[in-house]
Amino acid sequence: MATPSRTNRIERLDEANVSSYFGINTFGWRTMQERLPRETLRALKKTLKKGERLSPEVANAVAQSMKAWALEHGATHFTHWFQPMTGLTAEKHDAFIAWDEQGISVIESFSGDQLIQGEPDASSFPSGGLRATFEARGYTAWDPNSPAFLMEGPLGKTLCIPTAFIGYHGEALDHKVPLLRSMEYVATHARAALRFFEVDTGNVIAHCGPEQEYFLIDKRYYMLRPDLMFAGRTVQGARPPKGQELEDHYFGSIKPRVLRFMQDLEVELYKLGIPAKTRHNEVAPNQFEIAPIHEPANVASDHNQLLMEMMKQVADRHGLAVLFNEKPFAGVNGSGKHNNWSLCTDEGHNLLDPGHTPAENLQFLYFLCATLRALHRHGALLRASIASASNDHRLGANEAPPAIMSVFLGEQLNRILDQIERGEAADASEKKILDLGISKLPVLNKDATDRNRTSPFAFTGNKFEFRAVGASQPIAVPLMVLNVSVGEALQQMNAQVESLRKSGKDVRAAVMQVIRTTIAETRAIRFDGNNYSKEWRAEAERRGLPHARNTVEALRAWELPQTRELFSRSGVLTREELDARIHVRHEQYVKTLNIEAQVLREMGETMILPAVWQDVRNKAETLEKIGDRPALRKALDAEVEMLGRAYTRLEELKTALSQAEATEGLQQQTEAFGGKVLDAMTAFRDTLDALEEMCDARLWPLPKYREMLAPL
Repeated sequence: MATPSRTNRIERLDEANVSSYFGINTFGWRTMQERLPRETLRALKKTLKKGERLSPEVANAVAQSMKAWALEHGATHFTHWFQPMTGLTAEKHDAFIAWDEQGISVIESFSGDQLIQGEPDASSFPSGGLRATFEARGYTAWDPNSPAFLMEGPLGKTLCIPTAFIGYHGEALDHKVPLLRSMEYVATHARAALRFFEVDTGNVIAHCGPEQEYFLIDKRYYMLRPDLMFAGRTVQGARPPKGQELEDHYFGSIKPRVLRFMQDLEVELYKLGIPAKTRHNEVAPNQFEIAPIHEPANVASDHNQLLMEMMKQVADRHGLAVLFNEKPFAGVNGSGKHNNWSLCTDEGHNLLDPGHTPAENLQFLYFLCATLRALHRHGALLRASIASASNDHRLGANEAPPAIMSVFLGEQLNRILDQIERGEAADASEKKILDLGISKLPVLNKDATDRNRTSPFAFTGNKFEFRAVGASQPIAVPLMVLNVSVGEALQQMNAQVESLRKSGKDVRAAVMQVIRTTIAETRAIRFDGNNYSKEWRAEAERRGLPHARNTVEALRAWELPQTRELFSRSGVLTREELDARIHVRHEQYVKTLNIEAQVLREMGETMILPAVWQDVRNKAETLEKIGDRPALRKALDAEVEMLGRAYTRLEELKTALSQAEATEGLQQQTEAFGGKVLDAMTAFRDTLDALEEMCDARLWPLPKYREMLAPL
């Protein structure tokens, strides 16, 4: 007899303890323990631990149990839920129904084959040339490490099965496959490193807790702004009289309408097993943040994608629109997604957590130095992993981390690393380590030092916070780059330790020597000062740190020799898979700017400029009636002059677009859109923003910033 659904035992979820309904819409380990036969559950766990293919018997048993559970909860369809290189999610729904053996009656059917593998048409997803146009077939493969879940619709539920997405020849067509490969790669070399410290663990798992920033505006205004609907940001808009100058929104009291949205959202997230922990007002008007408890990186990635989907649905129920674009409004802070990253053993020990003994702290320093080495060698690639047309408006704008990758460690850790580098811990004796104060690191109490919010990559007690990720971006890509870079650093450091051991050094002395060498080699990447200052830009250039000021420059890092070597040697991306991602990155940048430019052109030509013409006529008629007045004539002449300038800028934008679209070569087209088109857009916008402040507000055809950013 099936276990009664927990949903049936809870009448009001918003009044119940979260623990009583957390994950009720997921087929996770808790549900599987309740419903799967013991032998099936044991076989499934064993298969996952060894990374082996599921046997047909186990797959069918899981599928039958999953189907029964889904039907009990009102599901009518199932889908393989995957993440193509669009940056969004995709799904194709199939009903559970099938004909019975006689072909007479309809029955509910779901097999192990259907669970393990799907076959969506892959022809219209970006592939970057990984497959020919006529090779439409793609495959989705079940990821049992991420629990299946139920999405509620108006007339039923859909069973969503998280999957990887691969091409006909096995090539990765999504962000999940490279992320999973990178997790395996860093885990392999982290386990090898732990043996130096006499730690034998089953696995090491990359964890992440992504903080998600977003804007909310009234849905009525959203539907009246073509730029928000099609480009995700306002490509035109004069600044309101009040923005964030008074700094009165940050951590302010949450208004009732927004709080209702947040509470409704949290109920939906908890049902899906998403551990939302924190909610608060952010800096800009109508900007907010939600943050989860840390999870394995692949699950955190799935949950963040699902979080954004659920936020849109819940916002719509409340007459709101949620904006994830990194810079939806000019003149106020944009939105990011802070990725809090760490490595943990499967027993739950955080390898970036300072320990309670000298030996534990030596281990901590080893993994800390591996992360420094990764950033020092592949900082440009990490910057490239979060490069996009929309994130360009945010990075380096004194509201978010600059585009120069550096690491903040805090005064105490920097002092310790400096002492080690100077040779004050020439041997690895316990006394020397104690003399350096390393054994006292736990008294940092996680956040004893200033977190330095200007740093793009800050150590915050037991994790690194990568703050440059854009709010709309899938976290799988920067996580993949971070995992593979740290994995490479650990592999190199491990080889150095082994070489020193072969030369006669004991393991602790060898580890200390490698730590000291790594500290010296990576000194340039460490910076605890003001990352926004002009002095830092000059200092970073002196240190030789790469500084990609925009996406056009940043994308070149994907083609560096050390990048190609990193991915090919680690097995995270084949050369063809890497080339495909480079192609897709360029393509997405060009298409994004093309859409924004076309929206701006159409809004200006068909909505804004006609309204200004009407305003000019009205003012001219008024002057004829009341007689010429110098002040009024001056204002009218200024508006007419700006209107003429706007038409000139409009023609320049059209010309820039035409030339960019005709440009051949991916890199050349990217440069054309990121250069002349973007410059023409900025110039045209400036004239339209000026006209907005001159034009009669009753004639202005678009909701203004003062309306959209007014308190909800």
